[in-house]
Amino acid sequence: MEWITLLFREDSVAHAVLILSLVIALGLGLGSVRVFGISLGVAGVLFSGLIFGHLGLTIHHEVLEFAREFGLILFVFTIGLQVGPGFFASLKRQGLSMNLLAASIVVFGALITVAIHYLAAVSVPAAAGLFSGATTNTPSLAAAGQALRQFPDQSAETLKLPGLAYAVSYPFGIIGTILSMLLVKKLFRIDIPTERRALEETQRQNRQEIGRQALVVENPNLRGIEIRRIPGLSEAKAVISRVQRAGKTQVARPDTVLQPGDVVLVVAPPAGLAMLRLAIGQPSPLDLGAESGAITARRVIVTKRALLGKTVDQLQLLSRFDVNVTRVARGDQEFTPTSDLSVQFGDTLTLVGGEAGVVAASAAVGNSFKALNHPHIIPIFVGIALGILLGSMPLAFPGMPAPVKLGLAGGPLIVAILLSRLGHFGPLVWYMPLNANYMLREIGIALFLSCVGLHSGDSFMEIVRHGEGLRWMLLGMAITFIPLLAIGVVARAVFKLNYVSLCGMMAGSMTDPPALAFAHTITGSEGAAIAYVTVYPLVMILRVFFAQLLILLLWG
Repeated sequence: MEWITLLFREDSVAHAVLILSLVIALGLGLGSVRVFGISLGVAGVLFSGLIFGHLGLTIHHEVLEFAREFGLILFVFTIGLQVGPGFFASLKRQGLSMNLLAASIVVFGALITVAIHYLAAVSVPAAAGLFSGATTNTPSLAAAGQALRQFPDQSAETLKLPGLAYAVSYPFGIIGTILSMLLVKKLFRIDIPTERRALEETQRQNRQEIGRQALVVENPNLRGIEIRRIPGLSEAKAVISRVQRAGKTQVARPDTVLQPGDVVLVVAPPAGLAMLRLAIGQPSPLDLGAESGAITARRVIVTKRALLGKTVDQLQLLSRFDVNVTRVARGDQEFTPTSDLSVQFGDTLTLVGGEAGVVAASAAVGNSFKALNHPHIIPIFVGIALGILLGSMPLAFPGMPAPVKLGLAGGPLIVAILLSRLGHFGPLVWYMPLNANYMLREIGIALFLSCVGLHSGDSFMEIVRHGEGLRWMLLGMAITFIPLLAIGVVARAVFKLNYVSLCGMMAGSMTDPPALAFAHTITGSEGAAIAYVTVYPLVMILRVFFAQLLILLLWG
């Protein structure tokens, strides 16, 4: 059995993979244990990593750094792809209030850090490290180190202080965010299923879900008028899919001429339906959509790459197959097919027409579940490469002491959001099946947390037992906990922020992927991830800015 002992001691690829696998497996098992109805989830991997690191069962430094950063990139990139399509709509609805709350957490934490420097006599380099670690923000640590090196004749011990303080305060930065979520839940006696349903209902109302209604043509001015010339049809973002005349239903075409007494089936948002009731006539008791006969409706999926970027009109399904497109569903959003709406890979089209025409149109747009479930690997790595380039780009802002970088987390996240919104570029399709997205996301966060634990495990206990470690840990807890809990209470009590979004905002304000993973676990909603990415860009810039400012103003 000597070979097993050697495997745990040697510095090899097999050793690294074995240690990472054991840390992740043990951590996920630990995270699944429920105590008083609460489990750590994927955050348990951090604790198993700390145990392995403390026991000296770690891996080569360069390999650890690569696995940690690559895991983080996978996590944030897949989040961006998943929430990107709904990000901009969410930003319009509640982005300002959530960004103000998240910025308040950053500013409050920076003020507490300054107070710690003066009142607790913590050196500026160590205080900057506490600020970065307590908020789990590695780019701000790098920015603080860069600012510190601008001062000449700094000793090696001084240059190590930010990193040591960061390592001590980082674990509670993760744990404190999770505890803050749980405390807010306890304080306000929040029922998570109720909050989740309320958020889904709010999102449904904001999306103005598409409806349909049969209207009787009563307006005498519409006699002999083609459907395309109905006043307000375009402004109402409406589609007329069927027309019934003398008991016979047919597919509505733009050149179909209306007569009084016709019944038309209108598909539109609620406001559009109200507008067309005034323009056309009163609702009919007939349900043309439910009638069986020559006209049928079917939902099909766009999977043919040659069609991507074309508008619904350019698909020419009506002229080729006598089939109308009445709805386009993308993610959790639904649209009527306006003239400027371009289709993307994975869009679901509702087709209305004759059975033969619908079958032929389905084949024309692809409707291949095999193609839909096949992951597009090249676009993923192209997107990651673009994200790294963006994250590594120095961004100079007026009044800031040094250029800001979004880092390996911020760059890929923002690029993923933009690419998922774009949908495709030439043959590159930024679409990922949901199960593949979840798999990569969980692998990424598990790798990241295992490496953080392995990296901090050896020095963590040493710093705690000797020197300033325990005091630094307690001070770091204050930087983490006080702003989160205070602003969390304000967000709930004053702003009435939904708890699902509140958890995402709190995790985003700390740029804390493990806390986001925990929020997703306890809420079971993607709303937390949408809130996270809503506040993330501003928070990232503010944290990097304040980390440098602490050094340049207080140390100088």
